[in-house]
Amino acid sequence: MKTQAFGTTGEPVSRIALGVMRMDALDDAQAANMVGTAVESGIDFFDTADIYGFSAHRAHGSSAVFGKAWRAAGVARDDIFIQTKFGIVYDHDRRDIQRYDFSAKQLLDSLDQELQALQTDHVDAVLLHRIDTLVELDELAQTFDRLLASGKVRYFGVSNMGPWQIEMLQQAVGQKLQVNQLQFGLMHTQMIDAEIHMNMSDGPAADRTGGVLPYSRLKNMTIQAWSPFQSGTEYGPFVDNPHFPELNAALADKASAYGVSKDAIAAAWILRHPANIQVVAGTMNPERLERICAGTDIALSRQDWWDLYRAAGNLMP
Repeated sequence: MKTQAFGTTGEPVSRIALGVMRMDALDDAQAANMVGTAVESGIDFFDTADIYGFSAHRAHGSSAVFGKAWRAAGVARDDIFIQTKFGIVYDHDRRDIQRYDFSAKQLLDSLDQELQALQTDHVDAVLLHRIDTLVELDELAQTFDRLLASGKVRYFGVSNMGPWQIEMLQQAVGQKLQVNQLQFGLMHTQMIDAEIHMNMSDGPAADRTGGVLPYSRLKNMTIQAWSPFQSGTEYGPFVDNPHFPELNAALADKASAYGVSKDAIAAAWILRHPANIQVVAGTMNPERLERICAGTDIALSRQDWWDLYRAAGNLMP
């Protein structure tokens, strides 16, 4: 498994991360096997959030399962990088977001509960999950200072935010915001579409990202690609999905040429971008995770990369 630096820290982490959002649906043995498979495949980075636990209908549900799983798998805490997210208040009974909340009490209480669920005294990184438009910047800065001084958090970042939101937060907090978690993959390419359709009047020219891709490259801010294999439609993941024949034909062609699976090629497409994007794989299927991880060994040619972009239905101006 190849590694990359976590933001500007210089700390190497695996290019594929395992997202444990759905781990609460597994039993203890299955969860331990999933973590063991990840580690054996070279993954040392695990991503969660305080609100994950949708199957268990409780906050911290997936983190609690993962907290038992990494210990049961015989993994040493110092050998893995654990990242969580906070700032969303979710009603699991109603399955409804109540608010976005960056207040000190919400963030501090939530992180303490996460640490308990994860069975650790610190996380390596914590991300603000989505922007809280009511954020008090001075209060947030003090909260980050407290978390860093306490040793409960090593690094900080954001999720689902644009350049101006990041700039606003960054001018307030003393810690470098190292990463931004954004949806990205072959069928979610708005960051690229807006770039290449610059000065056009067609649909893809609409910039829904605020220029976050070049911004991230300028700031050396790692983009973490979540739901990288989702189609963005009611049909779910696109790999081996008959509703997307052209894309799967192209994936199969490249998979044959490079001697890997279609899952590996879909991951390699993301990893080929020079923005140094990290893939957050959310699968709870050990065999599929192994196939995805093989994508770190593939360096797609430029033409192969663009062939796949076009096969996914993206227009070239």
